Amino acid sequence: MKEILKLQQKIVPELIEVLEKRYNILRTIYYNGPIGRRVLATELDIGERTVRTEINFLKSQNLINISTPGMTVTDEGEEVLEKLKAFIYELKGLNDLEESLRKVLGAEKVIIVPGNVDEDESVMKDLGKAAAAYVRSILTNDSIITLTGGTTMKEVVDNFPMTNGYDNILILPARGGMGKNVETQANTLAANLSKRLSGNYKMLHIPDSLSDKAISAMLNEEYISDIVGSIKNADILIYGIGKAESMCRKRGMSEEKTQEIMSKGAEGEAFGCYFSEHGEVVYSISSVGINGDDTESIEHLVAVAGGIFKARAIISAQLKNPRSVLVTDEGAAREILHILSKDSKNN
Repeated sequence: MKEILKLQQKIVPELIEVLEKRYNILRTIYYNGPIGRRVLATELDIGERTVRTEINFLKSQNLINISTPGMTVTDEGEEVLEKLKAFIYELKGLNDLEESLRKVLGAEKVIIVPGNVDEDESVMKDLGKAAAAYVRSILTNDSIITLTGGTTMKEVVDNFPMTNGYDNILILPARGGMGKNVETQANTLAANLSKRLSGNYKMLHIPDSLSDKAISAMLNEEYISDIVGSIKNADILIYGIGKAESMCRKRGMSEEKTQEIMSKGAEGEAFGCYFSEHGEVVYSISSVGINGDDTESIEHLVAVAGGIFKARAIISAQLKNPRSVLVTDEGAAREILHILSKDSKNN
């Protein structure tokens, strides 16, 4: 496959360009359909004339349908799209990129999807799909899954296919609630994932940030104590990674507290821990739920985050995490390698 690709790129490079362009158009219609031509042109940042030409070709091949509400992908189009994924993967050299990133981060495994979330929001759906596929591959009967909240985690849950092939699956929120969006709260996501896996779930109806005194009082409640015990016995943790300052704001921290955390060199945040550029925990939120120490006993750690914007945050959270699996996008992966390569030259 690699040799054929190299030959094609040398002899007919325009063929590869056309293929990638049509793949991106088909993929964008698939994730956003029904969608109009003008919106499609805006999404892909290409001219309407070009879109019109390509749409006519895709329609002639029975890969898309065109109706009053907009364009949608046909069953045949979905099949072609799925088969093209592997080809695009090889075309972009993502296998080699995964291995390079795995080595520099010291991770157990890295999974990369094509594209960049910062430029194309539909890449987030691919991230969710890839993460869901990986988690499904490690699921067993009696698995206890715990997950954090956030928009990325929502994509992971939304992309889990309905299945009833496992017995006694338990899904739990990794930590308490944060922010005002109910749809992306860990409690909501745990409940939704349990429906998709035909499993059981429990909720943790408390804020993510609590004082030590409040935590002690909470743990005296049998229901809370039981859930926390199950969370800490989880064998799969799925979590997102955020930029440190953004996460301080989302938690409603005061400006003084935010500056205190940032002054310690915080770059990224995951499961309530704030990490420096060297992968060290510089601050941790007190909470009833998963904390940094608990991850040592969890068998499968699955981090999901993408976008060039989050590259430094991902580095900070993953550098000293050799047992973790990172699911990210091409944009973040290449930026991470660029940053770490640049840092190594300066040291």
